[in-house]
Amino acid sequence: MFCKKSTLVTFLFSIVLFLATANATIAQDAAEGESLFKNNCAACHNTSDEVLVGPGLKGITERRPIEWIVKWVHNPQAVIASGDKYANELYNKFNKAAMTPYPNFSEGQIKGIMAYIEAANAAPAAPAAGAAPAASAAPTEGAKSSGGMMEVLLVGLLVIMVLVLIALLSIVNTLSKLSGTDAASSEVPLLQRFSENAKKLAANSAVKTGIIVLVLLLGGKATIDAAYGIGIHQGYAPEQPIKFSHKLHAGQYQINCNYCHTGVYEGKGANVPSANICMNCHNAIKRESPEIQKIYRALENDEPIQWVRVHNLPDLAYFNHAQHTNVGGLECKSCHGEIEKMEVVEQRSSLTMGWCIDCHRQTDVNAKGNAYYDKLVEIHNKDSKTPLKVQNIGGLECSKCHY
Repeated sequence: MFCKKSTLVTFLFSIVLFLATANATIAQDAAEGESLFKNNCAACHNTSDEVLVGPGLKGITERRPIEWIVKWVHNPQAVIASGDKYANELYNKFNKAAMTPYPNFSEGQIKGIMAYIEAANAAPAAPAAGAAPAASAAPTEGAKSSGGMMEVLLVGLLVIMVLVLIALLSIVNTLSKLSGTDAASSEVPLLQRFSENAKKLAANSAVKTGIIVLVLLLGGKATIDAAYGIGIHQGYAPEQPIKFSHKLHAGQYQINCNYCHTGVYEGKGANVPSANICMNCHNAIKRESPEIQKIYRALENDEPIQWVRVHNLPDLAYFNHAQHTNVGGLECKSCHGEIEKMEVVEQRSSLTMGWCIDCHRQTDVNAKGNAYYDKLVEIHNKDSKTPLKVQNIGGLECSKCHY
């Protein structure tokens, strides 16, 4: 009897373990699928019923078996050429716009994308499965600048000047009383007496010196503020040759930054998208728009679109996008602000050296899953109880950015 109960318990435990493992596998697949979907599919497809360039993908696994979906993703033209009724109806419905094939996607990766689509529709209000938390807090605008200390100093000096002025007026009144002129001056109108006292005060050498010092301090502060502002373009939002809305593309349609800015995760620079990338969508949608027609004219004349650069670091500073977005795991909004809410892109951060250094002081090193940092983390933890920061791995060395 005991043996039977033990066998039953083992069997039930095996079922629970299997279900838990299966759920973990599905969650992991959905997490990978989310990344693949946003980087490759989101420009043309939505996880809901909404139609973008291509059909909405809600319920796709109910409409088509997974074997068919795998073949379609690998080579859609081959499926159409085979005479498949569903594929040809879809092809004709969307004006014979050919879908980009992805022959390098494994069956597991495609199933991961399907798992993400199902998860997105199962709980649309909840965050997508596997969404990773921010690698670090967005960098602040930095510690107080020298201008803040100067303001405190000037306020203190102004208070002292007011106190000195009151003291001098009191001394003048006292001297007037001692000299016996108080009785005579009582007959003089108040305004006239104030004017005479003011003239005496203005003739005082101490007051003259104080006023000169105050003017010099105010002028010096204005000069320092102007000098610190050289090369800082915070709030810069130039008009572009084509009105492009990041709020619509990155916000409403959730097109991943990497789709247009192809170097954001792999290159030193993020790259400005070419007109051909725009045509991936706009060869089929909003062709009549005056703004889209500008893209067509640029292609017809074989001329590049003269986009105006918004974020521009000086040549003396080295910055690598991939090091921060790929290795560091920083989100784009850490430096650029909430791009997905901007109708017109503007420079939200100061991008000064102090701003970068403050970020290096505050940001934890994204060492998880990267064996390169294992030894450094081990050595750091022996002497410190705080997490390993970027400054601890040379983030404050001049030669890291200037060489």
